[in-house]
Amino acid sequence: MTPPATTAPTAAALRALHHDRRPERPLVLPGPWDAASAKVFADAGFPALATPSAGIAASLGHDDGRTPPDEMFAAIARIVRAVPDLPVSADVEAGYGLSAKELVARLADTGAVGCNLEDSDHATGALRDPRRQADWLAEVRAEAGDALVINARIDTFLRGVEGTEEAILRGRLYAEAGADCVYPILAPPPLLAELAAGIGLPVNAVQTPDGPSPQELGTLGASRITFGPGLQRQAMAAVKEMAERLREAD
Repeated sequence: MTPPATTAPTAAALRALHHDRRPERPLVLPGPWDAASAKVFADAGFPALATPSAGIAASLGHDDGRTPPDEMFAAIARIVRAVPDLPVSADVEAGYGLSAKELVARLADTGAVGCNLEDSDHATGALRDPRRQADWLAEVRAEAGDALVINARIDTFLRGVEGTEEAILRGRLYAEAGADCVYPILAPPPLLAELAAGIGLPVNAVQTPDGPSPQELGTLGASRITFGPGLQRQAMAAVKEMAERLREAD
């Protein structure tokens, strides 16, 4: 018997998940760091996944921000293959110095239908000029068309810029450039509603172990919740505890 044909997940399907959500039910996207963890999250019933660059880096033996691009794209491809029915968004940091054309092509090769792109310059550790970043995001959008969900990360809070003014300025520029959502990483949760209203796009918030729950972040103004490397670190903490118990019993 011929198996039924399957339809690959699309950017349109991932994009739709961001909209028309109740505040207490934001889009929760676990962050798989390898194929095995991706299958676990898929089996748990999540509608989509979002890879964390730091979690993948740790799984490959690299420091965050130091993963060779070829290894990162290969890891993303393995994750996508492991969950053929789910849309996957890939954290590709600041784009690895690739042109928009090269970046979009490499993402397409992995099968990912979304990406996370940050506005920090890894060479200097400083924020990129927001207009230059917006121009680059516009190039990515032009190359990808509608076939990629762009999550534009805003690093102002990460870099110590207080308040919402600079984050909103950047977010509006990125929205005009074609971003589908914005990710003001480490934004204080009470500021999420102001950021969402000021930028006009779905806002991604990171859930931390000692912070508000995903549902609470949703009621505070986030439409999308990710975890950075948090889930991978929790998993490794459990492995460490198991190893210590085994060693004690030896």
